[in-house]
Amino acid sequence: MKRVFLFLLTNLAVLLVLSLAVKAFGIEPYLHASGTSPEGLLVFAAFIGFGGSFISLALSKRMAMMSVGAKVISEPRTPEEFWLIETVRQHAQRAKIGMPEVAIYDSVDANAFATGMSRNSSLVAVSTGLLSSMTRIEAEAVLGHEITHVSNGDMVTMALIQGVVNTFVIFLSRVIGQLVDKAVFRTERGNGPAFYIAMIVSELVLGILATLIVLWFSRRREFRADAGGAHLSGKENMISALRRLETLHPPSLPEKMAAFGISGSTGMGIARLFMTHPPIEERIAALER
Repeated sequence: MKRVFLFLLTNLAVLLVLSLAVKAFGIEPYLHASGTSPEGLLVFAAFIGFGGSFISLALSKRMAMMSVGAKVISEPRTPEEFWLIETVRQHAQRAKIGMPEVAIYDSVDANAFATGMSRNSSLVAVSTGLLSSMTRIEAEAVLGHEITHVSNGDMVTMALIQGVVNTFVIFLSRVIGQLVDKAVFRTERGNGPAFYIAMIVSELVLGILATLIVLWFSRRREFRADAGGAHLSGKENMISALRRLETLHPPSLPEKMAAFGISGSTGMGIARLFMTHPPIEERIAALER
């Protein structure tokens, strides 16, 4: 979930920077290929929307490593590091992807993540907490789960989905701004203050709705990654790893952290829509079926 949160945060930051840049350098009129036509506005929205998403994807590996202080294992020095490299290598070969970079980071939390631009240029990072609190068999299943994220191209798919929703957020927020400015406030020349106010408010509201779509996909992909981990390491081993996570991270996390907990709290009502991962009990039930 950390990689999902960082991707979304980076995407929003890049969108803001790109929006300011096209205005500051006078590029915006050229992106509106047909003046203020819907087609020209859509070109502009797609440029900013997909640009922000794919720059976020390009930065995802570096951002994730910096956020947790992960160190790539260039030369394994301990039996644990040798085992980790070899396990990732075996999973990558079975999943038919390029060998990912492998990293360890110091954290008491049992966690792991995979990210990167493509199936053959990825990173798999594991916390010291996971390695110390799980058996080798359970940790191997978690690594299979992460390798499956890579082989499924989940981060690229997420970038594409984010690009599409970004495009519609930018497009619709400007359309709403124009409607409010021209129809309600009767601005006849240029854009009045109402345009910018309505556009910003619309962008915030639509951005939240767009995030729900991305988070829905994030939850769906976890079931597929669990299935992949079960295929690579054995179903019972994957279930055992999830049960271990459930005991290490009980679902009663503080409300503000529930959406990002690796155990995935059950959530109630609207809060459930903002979860990056399904509850662990649902993931176990899906594997058992």
